[in-house]
Amino acid sequence: MAYLDSLLQRCSSLSLSHSHLKQLHSHLLTSGLFCLRPSAATKLIELCAISPSGGDHLSYAADLFRRIQTPSTNDWNAVLRGLAQCPQPIKAISWFKTMSRAAPPKADALTCSFALKACARALARSEATQIHSQVVRFGFGADMLLQTTLLDVYAKVGDIDCAQQLFDEMRKRDIASWNALIAGLAQGSRPNEAIALFKRMREEGGGLRPNEVTVLGALSACSQLGAFRVGEEIHGYIMEENLDMNVIVCNAVIDMYGKCGFVEKAYGVFSSMKCKKNIVTWNTMIMALALHGDACKALELFRQMREARVQPDAVSYLGALCGCNHAGLVDEGVRLFYSMAECGLVPNVKHYGSVVDLLGRAGRLQEAYEIVNSMPMLPDVVLWQTLLGASKTYGDVEMAEIASQKLMEMGSSSCGDFVLLSNVYAAHERWDDVGRVREAMKKKDVKKIPGFSYTEVEGVIHKFLNGDQSHEKWREIYTKLDEINFKLTSYGYVAKTNLVLHDIGEEDKENVLSYHSEKLAVAFGLISTGEGTPIQVIKNLRICEDCHVVIKLVSKIFNREIIVRDRARFHRFKDGLCSCKEYW
Repeated sequence: MAYLDSLLQRCSSLSLSHSHLKQLHSHLLTSGLFCLRPSAATKLIELCAISPSGGDHLSYAADLFRRIQTPSTNDWNAVLRGLAQCPQPIKAISWFKTMSRAAPPKADALTCSFALKACARALARSEATQIHSQVVRFGFGADMLLQTTLLDVYAKVGDIDCAQQLFDEMRKRDIASWNALIAGLAQGSRPNEAIALFKRMREEGGGLRPNEVTVLGALSACSQLGAFRVGEEIHGYIMEENLDMNVIVCNAVIDMYGKCGFVEKAYGVFSSMKCKKNIVTWNTMIMALALHGDACKALELFRQMREARVQPDAVSYLGALCGCNHAGLVDEGVRLFYSMAECGLVPNVKHYGSVVDLLGRAGRLQEAYEIVNSMPMLPDVVLWQTLLGASKTYGDVEMAEIASQKLMEMGSSSCGDFVLLSNVYAAHERWDDVGRVREAMKKKDVKKIPGFSYTEVEGVIHKFLNGDQSHEKWREIYTKLDEINFKLTSYGYVAKTNLVLHDIGEEDKENVLSYHSEKLAVAFGLISTGEGTPIQVIKNLRICEDCHVVIKLVSKIFNREIIVRDRARFHRFKDGLCSCKEYW
């Protein structure tokens, strides 16, 4: 018996082949131990179920299970554990349901834990809720590890309110509970709350220290909000705790600085990494440079990556293409696109979208259209929107109508699609067509996506909507905007009222433009920060032409560097100029 226990113990640390498992099974059968020692059978099932070899061993485990006349809870759990880790975790949920119907009920806390982990992987929200009710019914509700697993499931399936409720009800939290909720909030488009919870953990976490998982969730939230000051504090903590030995953490720091507008700091982290760079490190840095319009450096890094014998993947090429796109390097971008085959890579729809955008921005609309027609996959909505946007820029009515028709066929009802087509018609004074487009918008009940902007001051995130008067300092903000508008006139500024499609007077159109969310955010930054302090703004939509002109002048008049991240790229305004070089 001692020999058997020793043998099984050694086997558990090995990656056994299918034939070795069969030999061990035969030995247990011929010696009679398979029936005499239920624990031996359970151990064998467990060895098969969790084998890294996957499918074959898992099927063998299930076959072994069926040979047991009265399977124990441990036998059920052994198979369940393997199924929860397999490529189709939904099978584990089916197994759990079968187990729950077995007489007598055999589920224990471990059973529920494995089943819930499968729900998390399969994003099976309704099944997780059912298992939660069984956890309560079985009396396992007070199990702290099970509570943490439940919290993690709800966070991953996007039910943040349930995750928050579980967290609040927990008497004691281990670090995994904090991590699960922080990550869930960050991934669930609630980054403000994620940062607040991270700060709360540091203040009242009962001595718990944030680990790699904690900072990854918090950094993700900072990236979304452009919360540079908070991100910088987290980076300081990472350095103090030597968490920068983890390449995934370093990648997240690079991404955070890049998305907060400080690409030089991102590059500083990239250059001074203590751990070995992986392909994600290179890709993150290349994309950060691309979004900041520094195509030369992005392409140089792409070249260095190959020299370092790191094979570029599809993401690497996408980053390099984006760099060419934002800098107007048309021929270089087209060459890159067609060179993907040299690395055995097949362009996906994003690569096609990038090269179509590249050609469209350069006015080469016919080439862009030919590439769309040559695609081996169906063009998506974004691609046709890209072509429509280029058609508007160059006043190509025919191409705009083609793109618009395709979007209608695909069921798109984006406000931007209608506005772009209307603008094309308006530029050619085709007012009947403008009216037709507006009527179509009314019939389809198309709603304009509200523009909003974020800015961070002293670690606090402030959000502004177009025409916002909800901020506690809105009167001071509007007074500052009046000052800005007065000073702009001496620089020859004239509001681009043609961008306002409402049927209102010129003065009203100017007022609409004056209170765009990014202008409110910039004005707030001017009254809330000291001279020489950079102002950061994150906008959910693309910056409009009027705001672009105004913020350029503001950077000169007030001697401030202003960094705006819109939906497409970064604009760094300084001394009356923008890093985009008017190519956006």
